[in-house]
Amino acid sequence: MKLKEYQKYLYLLFLKKLFTISFIFLCIVVIVNIFEEIRFSEKYNTDIVLTLYLSFLNAPSMVFEIFPFIFMLTINFLYLNLVDKEELPILNTNGISNFNIISQLVFVAGVIGVFLLIFFYSISSNLKSIYLDLKNSISNTNEYLAVVNDSGLWIKEEIEGHIYIINAEKFDKNNLKSITITEADKYYNNKSTIKAESAKIESKNWQLNNVSIINDNGKREDLKSYVHNSSFNGEIISNLFSNLNSLNIIELHNLSNNYLKIGYSNTDIKIHLNKIYSMPLFYILMTILGFIIINKLKNFKSRFFVIIFGVLVSVVVYYLNYFSGVLGNKGILPIYLSVWTPILILFLLCNIGLLKVNENWFNF
Repeated sequence: MKLKEYQKYLYLLFLKKLFTISFIFLCIVVIVNIFEEIRFSEKYNTDIVLTLYLSFLNAPSMVFEIFPFIFMLTINFLYLNLVDKEELPILNTNGISNFNIISQLVFVAGVIGVFLLIFFYSISSNLKSIYLDLKNSISNTNEYLAVVNDSGLWIKEEIEGHIYIINAEKFDKNNLKSITITEADKYYNNKSTIKAESAKIESKNWQLNNVSIINDNGKREDLKSYVHNSSFNGEIISNLFSNLNSLNIIELHNLSNNYLKIGYSNTDIKIHLNKIYSMPLFYILMTILGFIIINKLKNFKSRFFVIIFGVLVSVVVYYLNYFSGVLGNKGILPIYLSVWTPILILFLLCNIGLLKVNENWFNF
C-alpha cells in the first residue's frame, strides 16, 4: 500500500525528533559517565583515553533505560513543531483527525520499538559486557573467573600465588552443595583436591562440611569440617551475575536455565526479560500518553511548563515501574504481574485519553 504524503511527513518528522533527542541524551550520558570514570581513573591510575573509551562503552546501555522518557519528549516536540508551523489545522481541515495522527505515530513507535529490542539492546548489552570486563580486569588485584553452566557454578581465583578452581553443583545464596576445590601452583601443577558435601559461604572463610582432602601424593584425609579461605562470599558471587544489562536475550535465557540447574533463583532474570519484551508496548504507550498530555495542555502559553509536566509524568511512570519490579523481586507480587501491571495501568489510562481525543478535534 502506497503511503500518503502526510504519513511520510509524520514518520520522517517523528524519526528526526527521536534521533535528535536520543543523540542529545547520549551526549549527556557520556559527559556524566566521564565524571564517573574520572574517579575510577584516579583510583587505578589509568589514562584519559581509557576514561573516554569506558564512558562511550557504558552509554548505550544507559540510553536504552531512558528510551520511554525519550519517546514522550519526542511526541511533545513533534506536536509543538506542528503547532509552530500551523500544520495541525491544515491536517484537520483535510479530514485527518487527531486520532488518525496518533494512530500513525503509534505505528512508527511500535516499529522502532521492535528494532530497538532486537538490534539496539543486543549491541548495548555487548558493549556493557566489554565495559564490565575491562573494569574488572583493572580493578581486581586477584585474578578470577566466574561462570554458571550446565555443570554448575565454576570459580577460578588466584590468592598468594595459589590457583583455586572451584566447582559447585548447587548454589543458593550463602550455601554451596557438592563442592570440588582444586588447588594448583602458578604453573598449574596440582597440589591438592578438596571435596565437600556442602559449604556455608556467608563470609570469605568458607565453612565446609563432610570434607575429603586428597594431596598431590594421593593421600586422603577425611574431616567433618574444614575452613577454606576465599576472596569470595555469597554476596560477591551473586553480584557477579547481577548486571543483567550486559547479557543479550539469548544469554539471559541460557543463564536462567543454568540457574535452575544449580538450584539458584532466576526471578531477577525473568523480571528483566519481561521488562525487555514489554519495551515496544511501553514506547507506544508513552507516545500516546505524551500526545494526550500535550493536547490537554495546548492552551498553556509556557512551553517550558508543558515540557516539565511531561518530564514529571515520566518520572512518576518510572517509579511506578521501579517499585512494581521491587515487589516482584521480593516475591510480594508474581513475576509477570510485577512487570505487566504498570503497562496495564498505562494502557487503560491511554485508552480513556484516546476516547476523549477521538471525540474532539484540535481547536485553534
